[in-house]
Amino acid sequence: SCTDDDTFSNVFCENSKKLINAHLFALAAKYYSLSSLGVCTPLEDLLEALRGDNQGTTGIKTDEFMNNKKSHEVQMMSELVDSIANYCGIKQVIDIGSGKGYLSSFLSMQYNLKVYGIDSSNTNTNGAHERNRKLKKHWRAYQSRGRANLNSQRLEKAKERSVERELKCKAVHEKALNNDSSLQSQEQVTLQDLVPCDFTAVAASETRKTPEVDLVGGTQSEDSKPSEEALAVLHVLPADAVELFPSSQFNNGQLCEEEKAQRKMASLKAKASKSSESNLYFPVTSCITAETELNDIITDLQDCVMVGLHTCGDLAANTLRIFTNKPEIKAVCSVGCCYHLLSEQFENQEECQGEVWGFPMCQYLKDKSWCCGRNARMSACLALERVAVGQMLPTESLFYRAVLQVIIEEMYGVTKSDRHVGKIFSKSSSFIDYVRKSLKKLELDDSKLPDSCIMDYYEKYKHRMNELEAFNMLRVVLAPCIEVLMLLDRLCYLKEQDSIAWSGLVKLFDPVKSPRCYAIVALKKQSCL
Repeated sequence: SCTDDDTFSNVFCENSKKLINAHLFALAAKYYSLSSLGVCTPLEDLLEALRGDNQGTTGIKTDEFMNNKKSHEVQMMSELVDSIANYCGIKQVIDIGSGKGYLSSFLSMQYNLKVYGIDSSNTNTNGAHERNRKLKKHWRAYQSRGRANLNSQRLEKAKERSVERELKCKAVHEKALNNDSSLQSQEQVTLQDLVPCDFTAVAASETRKTPEVDLVGGTQSEDSKPSEEALAVLHVLPADAVELFPSSQFNNGQLCEEEKAQRKMASLKAKASKSSESNLYFPVTSCITAETELNDIITDLQDCVMVGLHTCGDLAANTLRIFTNKPEIKAVCSVGCCYHLLSEQFENQEECQGEVWGFPMCQYLKDKSWCCGRNARMSACLALERVAVGQMLPTESLFYRAVLQVIIEEMYGVTKSDRHVGKIFSKSSSFIDYVRKSLKKLELDDSKLPDSCIMDYYEKYKHRMNELEAFNMLRVVLAPCIEVLMLLDRLCYLKEQDSIAWSGLVKLFDPVKSPRCYAIVALKKQSCL
């Protein structure tokens, strides 16, 4: 195994700086990846520490109304966010960069949390409303299946508890026979293993004051069975998503006076509920920066958890800055993406005073004037785990793009442009078609470039396609190391803050399903809670 930096000293030629040992390069990249560095907190440990004996259950299966990737992300993240909210004793969540509201709506309807979903795109906010409208048509079926799933889970858990009780009784009996007077309960992971003990002790005492709550329905549990009243609000949607008493279900003329009075009272209660507790999801359009004042966006801002599922570029960094600066935000769970869109303080020598940058965040890297550059950040976005299971890189489209750049530089003298080619490859019938569509998009005159000239470039570089593939595979291997730098920078920034009790990196998603799989989680000190 690799244990010393000197082990990797022969990866590159000392004089030419060229790569001379690809195998050692791959080993070094693996050694410096998050999975090998041992800096992550296991998700299971964190969930167990946050929950204690209260184990969460999920009724609704998200893959009924989301694709496989999104379903996996929402299921895993919402479970963690709910556990954090319960631990902190808060009910409000702010979802930054909420998009079409997949996570926000699920947190509200599955866990009864009051969620503000903030997105800069009005199209996304409208899409969130539209999605809820469509969910409304099918929600009763989801509820029914959810209850069935929930009952099945509870039966399984009841069986498990029965087996556990038998084993415990047997263990107690055996210890009694051995005259062992000090019965030791099975050791469990607590937040004392993760955060300072003063924070854990105070938080635990607060938790004990709170009556046991059903994590799914948000109602007090009684013998693990929700009441009929609790079932009525199980998996509640935003206010306008479920019609509690559709007129088609009954005829007022056929009801007795007592039933009419009961219906009327229930209707009044439902309306009152709609104006308060059931208004659980609020899509809001607003652009978030490090200086954003949340009180201007959310008038009833309370103690809350801030979350972000694949917050793009600088938004991930700004989410953490807002968290540290805003006393009402007691915890954060953030998964970033799009490292290539990060702004870097030291990428260009012209430094603007007072500017807030996406990278670096921590003082350690700032003091070293650390710079990655766009190419390295682009590499950090690649998905090694997907390539490892056979989802190969799109070599042909990358080759098209590389030859196109040579054509643009040599034939048009353009080395830099603010315009982007975008996803032209899938819409092109041939390399010639690809080049012409790309030139039009870049607003370059393609009339001076005959087909024969375009094909000459293709033939000239065709034999180097294998080189391009090998180069991109090396980039993929290096990707986790660059991502480590981005993530540890953010984690170190949180470690530098006096108000933070605990912060850590958690591998939240399956990297094959969702390559940007690491969440940064942090809790503020009890004095800040």
